[in-house]
Amino acid sequence: MAALLSVQNLRAAYRLANGVELHAVDDVSIDLREGEVLGVVGESGCGKSTLATILALNAAPPLYVKSGTMQVQGRHADLTESDPLPRSERGKLISTLPQSAMNAMNPTTRVRDLAYDVLRAHERTTRKAAWGRAGARLEQLGLPTRVLERYPHELSGGMRQRVITVISTLLDPTILIADEPTSALDVSSQRAVVEMLKDLLARKIISGVLFITHDLPLLRHIADRVAVMYAGKVAELGPTERVINTPEHPYARALVGSILVPEPHIRAARVLGIPGSPPDLAAMPKGCRFHPRCPLADTRSREEVPPLVEVGDSGSHFAACWRTLEARQLLAGNLVGGPDGRVG
Repeated sequence: MAALLSVQNLRAAYRLANGVELHAVDDVSIDLREGEVLGVVGESGCGKSTLATILALNAAPPLYVKSGTMQVQGRHADLTESDPLPRSERGKLISTLPQSAMNAMNPTTRVRDLAYDVLRAHERTTRKAAWGRAGARLEQLGLPTRVLERYPHELSGGMRQRVITVISTLLDPTILIADEPTSALDVSSQRAVVEMLKDLLARKIISGVLFITHDLPLLRHIADRVAVMYAGKVAELGPTERVINTPEHPYARALVGSILVPEPHIRAARVLGIPGSPPDLAAMPKGCRFHPRCPLADTRSREEVPPLVEVGDSGSHFAACWRTLEARQLLAGNLVGGPDGRVG
């Protein structure tokens, strides 16, 4: 399937006043397909939100993109440039759903006027036309049009997040980048936001979603594929159920094992913490970045950076781990037979 969004060899760092660089994203290449939700998950500081900021074309000092290209619906963009795509096209090609709806909405502005400001920034329109368009979108998604007259503080947290989702998609963007849109919401509000995103995809108002979160169980309900990030790199990438049920990278396994999940068949499992802490972005460890915390680390893991390679038979599951790669190669060798022709 052709990629809706394709990002290649993205590297970015935060440059401090003393000249030290914090390498937040390092050689990340990902694709987003038509009609797909790609989840990006990992611990705090792993590079998720930095990735979202760059792909939303909002990178600004002290964040600098050192290398990387992006293609959106055939449009090529060099992410190292200060203005990769014309501003007039950003809301139509890529839009952002921010993490905190309350912070994203001016507390002194009615919802209707916020919608007008968003539309006016990208196309010529009148207040009446903008209000009508916003009202029609609210009705289309099953929300009451009376919220247009409300100020943000008059809405619940869940309603604010749904309203900002509507406003973020008024221009029918090709790609929506949702940066932890369900954080700090209760379970029912989380479900409402997830269902709204699914509805937007089903109605083809948007064509794909990059869903940034630290909530791995939530991805089960929305994501088609999951990219697990660690210290600025993609550690594992694959179909959601495979990554959650049979993770291949030791970090992905540790991440799954550290989460308390309410499902009955998982509830009895012992919850384990991940020892240690993420590395210092200014002084990354040599070799695999997870090796100081990995129980399977060996000499090669400590010296060489593992590539992201296919670990399944479907061509859709990848992991960056020397031990996983060696185990797969050994299994393949045993299945096809050793030097003496015998099958192990």
